[in-house]
Amino acid sequence: MTLTRSVRRSVTLPAQVARQVDSLAKRRRLSDNRVLVELIEEGIEASKQKEKAFFDLVNGRNKRYKEWLTPVAEAKAKARAKGK
Repeated sequence: MTLTRSVRRSVTLPAQVARQVDSLAKRRRLSDNRVLVELIEEGIEASKQKEKAFFDLVNGRNKRYKEWLTPVAEAKAKARAKGK
């Protein structure tokens, strides 16, 4: 069994966000802290997925959009050929 160490943090939330957290906590029957932890974990995961999708796109690993890309070496060769 792996134990994870918890670190205590203190944050100040805008009133609107605090109300939304309270509402979520009540609906899910969780503590405010648990809701905040879940939202942060989901946000981190979403950010990682977004970053991966971006780099997959710009590095040509997404087949759906691969034809949108022009490799730099190919573009330079075409530019040189046009210039001659």
